[in-house]
Amino acid sequence: MKALFMIIAVIVIAIIIFFFILGQKSASGKAIGLIDAHLAKCPTKPNCVCSEHSDDSEHYIEPIIVTKESANDIKKLLKNIIQRMGGKIESETDNYISATFTSKVFRFIDDLEIKIDRDKKTIHLRSASRVGYSDAGVNKQRIEIFKELYVLAGAN
Repeated sequence: MKALFMIIAVIVIAIIIFFFILGQKSASGKAIGLIDAHLAKCPTKPNCVCSEHSDDSEHYIEPIIVTKESANDIKKLLKNIIQRMGGKIESETDNYISATFTSKVFRFIDDLEIKIDRDKKTIHLRSASRVGYSDAGVNKQRIEIFKELYVLAGAN
């Protein structure tokens, strides 16, 4: 019985160490950025969602449609929502924001990317894990919370 307990303990410790190593590995990456003025498509893994590629039903989420004309301060609002959610803004341009979110336990880093299309009055979102396969729906949930906070801010 004691030998079985030791084997289980070693396996659990090995798994925990593996997750910590993955967390450290995710810190060395960065957001993909815009590719030909579009957010990148999600890989085949289920740890990514994106609103700009409706042909990818497995990863597709609805974009935010800007309904108010006063969209001048939209970027400031989006940055405030990111910070309110605990994200850290990494880079930005006139129509793009890149932010990171770090998990509490293993320090996994996920990228949130936002593309503002002022002509089409649309905000496209992409949230993806840097490492691993599954994210247990964390990235999709992050986008849903982001959208809720956007609506609560009175932007639509």
